[in-house]
Amino acid sequence: MAYSPRLKEEYKSKVIAALKNEFGYKNVMQVPKLEKIVISKGVGAAVADKKLIDYALEELASITGQKPVATISKKDVASFKLRKGMPIGAKVTLRGERMYEFLDRLVTSALPRVRDFNGIKASGFDGRGNYNLGVTEQIIFPEINIDKVNKISGMDITFVTSAETDKEAKSLLTELGLPFQKN
Repeated sequence: MAYSPRLKEEYKSKVIAALKNEFGYKNVMQVPKLEKIVISKGVGAAVADKKLIDYALEELASITGQKPVATISKKDVASFKLRKGMPIGAKVTLRGERMYEFLDRLVTSALPRVRDFNGIKASGFDGRGNYNLGVTEQIIFPEINIDKVNKISGMDITFVTSAETDKEAKSLLTELGLPFQKN
């Protein structure tokens, strides 16, 4: 028997049924699903020091278990000493089993390590069923060794769902275990 992530099994067994009951879907294919998770990290100081991009790529690789790509600038900005084509960030797109594994680690071990944590804001929805979450410190992930971190920086995590509305997306992400703040 092949390995399947815990959250993927939970989605198939519990989440689909819960969302069908809540929104009255007639078909299983109408139920929204998590399509991908994009983790991106801007490294503005990389204009002066090129090694910072390598550190960011290394950290994202250890957090996600997948090789990230450097993002490059699209245009020149003289006030920032930025040239077109310079690497200024890093991103990685997770799909399938790695996506479920990352979400499981995020919910069970990383978010509880945030100082004074009382849930994530529900205001990060974009109107099309996608959710954006900002993390202020990369050291909340257990894969990051605090002694080897040269600079504490944050990252953006985007959850792309097949949901039509924000309400459906919020229900899906809540069922998958994301701890939203209580109003």
